[in-house]
Amino acid sequence: MSLSIEVARRILEASKQRARELGSPVSIAIVDAGGHLVLFERMMAPYGWATGNISLAKANTAVMFNQSTDAVAQWGAGIPGFASSMAAMTHGKFIMAAGGWPIRIGGATVGGIGVSGGNAPGRDDEIARAGLAVAEAIAPAMPAMQPLSAMSQPSLRPSYTQPTPAYPSIPFSQQQPQVANSPAPYITPVNTHHPGSDQDNPYGDEQLPYDQFNEASGDQL
Repeated sequence: MSLSIEVARRILEASKQRARELGSPVSIAIVDAGGHLVLFERMMAPYGWATGNISLAKANTAVMFNQSTDAVAQWGAGIPGFASSMAAMTHGKFIMAAGGWPIRIGGATVGGIGVSGGNAPGRDDEIARAGLAVAEAIAPAMPAMQPLSAMSQPSLRPSYTQPTPAYPSIPFSQQQPQVANSPAPYITPVNTHHPGSDQDNPYGDEQLPYDQFNEASGDQL
């Protein structure tokens, strides 16, 4: 599921309405799941240009870590050089300040919202959450996933038949009975060759004994 422009407009309008109620002209940025800008508005235009960049950074940070920017600031503050390195790698689209939230629809993160310019502590967060309430209200009904314990029920387990491997049977004449606690009998190898047998000459040619061969070829030497 992706963030459509229609849904983004409804989220933006809800945040703007809350900002008007609080008397806080802010900048609001909405990005998709990839951090690409979908909608942006600076309510105090032409002023407040810095709040525009900050709101965009908040929206990107929320999508990047799939949590609020306030939460990122709490654990990121304990990592030396974390904020500066992330800001450099994202070309300024990272910030550790409250006011950014991931947008979730049907349990899936489809984008992020960033608000900057609130004139009181917690004001940016409050305005952003007003837009999130709209996203939660329009979330489609998603089928609930079955717990793993449900797979233990026979009716829910997948039915399949595993083929039984077939092995060649051993002729009864080659089976050697074994007696308990007795050494295995010596088995004469099957491929043992005997001198003078037919197996020594598979081509069927007539072979002469060694003495006859010398007599037959003695005149030619």
